[in-house]
Amino acid sequence: MNMPAHPAIIRAMVAADGRLLAADAPLLALQQEAGGDLGQMLAIPQLAAVVRLAAKLGVPVSRPLVAATERGDIDMWVRARPEADAVQIAVIDWHERPPVVPPVDLSRRESDIAALSEGWTWQIDTQLCFQMVLEGLGSEGVLPVAPPVPGSRFTSYFELRPDADGDLAILRGFAQRRAFRDQVASLSGDAGQRFMLSGFPMFDLGGQLVGYRGKALPLDRAVMAPLAPPEPVLLYPAEFGKRLDRSLRQPLGRIIANADSIGAQFEGPLRPDYVGYANDIAAAGRHLMALIDDLADLQTIDRPDFSVIAEEVDLADLARRAAGLFLVKALDRSICIVAPEPDASVPAIGEFRRALQIMMNLVGNAVRYAPEGSTVRIETGRDADQAWIAVLDQGEGVPVDSRERVFDKFERLGRSDPGGSGLGLYISRRLARAMGGDIRIDDAPEGGARFTLSLPALG
Repeated sequence: MNMPAHPAIIRAMVAADGRLLAADAPLLALQQEAGGDLGQMLAIPQLAAVVRLAAKLGVPVSRPLVAATERGDIDMWVRARPEADAVQIAVIDWHERPPVVPPVDLSRRESDIAALSEGWTWQIDTQLCFQMVLEGLGSEGVLPVAPPVPGSRFTSYFELRPDADGDLAILRGFAQRRAFRDQVASLSGDAGQRFMLSGFPMFDLGGQLVGYRGKALPLDRAVMAPLAPPEPVLLYPAEFGKRLDRSLRQPLGRIIANADSIGAQFEGPLRPDYVGYANDIAAAGRHLMALIDDLADLQTIDRPDFSVIAEEVDLADLARRAAGLFLVKALDRSICIVAPEPDASVPAIGEFRRALQIMMNLVGNAVRYAPEGSTVRIETGRDADQAWIAVLDQGEGVPVDSRERVFDKFERLGRSDPGGSGLGLYISRRLARAMGGDIRIDDAPEGGARFTLSLPALG
């Protein structure tokens, strides 16, 4: 599907009574597809809910949303900022993709095919332990000499093999609770015995997943598409992001969106403990999503052919955007974020998306680790041919002998909290240097640390 190009930020204005007053073309098209137009009530349910929440709380609200259209799904990161008599909407990331949920009849058809496949039958529970093994009909259903023992682990018996695209059909099926086919596996310890696996999920009367049942057909009797050579499962950089997106990022994004909707009580009031559970689920989901994104970025930037785009970026504008995105989190810890004035401008050369990613990491770290009730400042300037943007906190600072080590992979300076993966600063410095700049650390004038991103100045 060919996706249209959209501006880096898509904006709209919604009146206090819910009418859409102004909108950039992509949002207006989505409004019209939903049955509305300019001057009419905002007809996009997900956006309308965020607008109501921002107006109710009186503070900016930022969160990911998924909107369904006839051509597919739209993933977007939305920020709604209340004003005197309206709410400003800014969509910072707009990504269109085909729908990932198949039609119900296709899903049922896949389950039927998996259930009727040839071979001997296996069944596992939700802990991936064998519950049952049965010999099939005819010579094609003969069990191996050493069949799996009930209670043993599925992944200890089978060694999974990727297909020609580097994908694992069983991984995608498990993640989406769908049937799968054409998964090649060999016996652990005997790579010469290979099987074609198919399987389908089993649910109880309450709709809870209870396990998978499937068939294992010796590979020399299977008819299939060309497959990759039988090598161990490895996560190559070119395939890593694709596999994460199919099997983890998309399902996790829906979990986060649903948990946010429950926690915001859009459909009516809930018990406080239920709201807390929903918020915990959303927070844990975002933490996992951040880890996934860090791993995908790590694979990308370590590739020999990695490159960035050279375009004009305004560091003062980046500072204001990053400050706005972390405003709610800062308010939760009584932290004040001071950003450059609205008319300040520091033009530089870099890639907007990557530079904003760096600032999100630096400001996010400052808000996470600065003392409650303190101030985080974002300052900008220019020195000769270098433009710079600095994040200053009032925390404990970074010891001089650790200021280079903090940029190593997985380095967290002994922190035991679950705040990050230890990859953010490594990725940020690699991105900065790819854009012709760098990141350095020194002491902030009022105590704490100062992280400074420098990029080539424009003009």
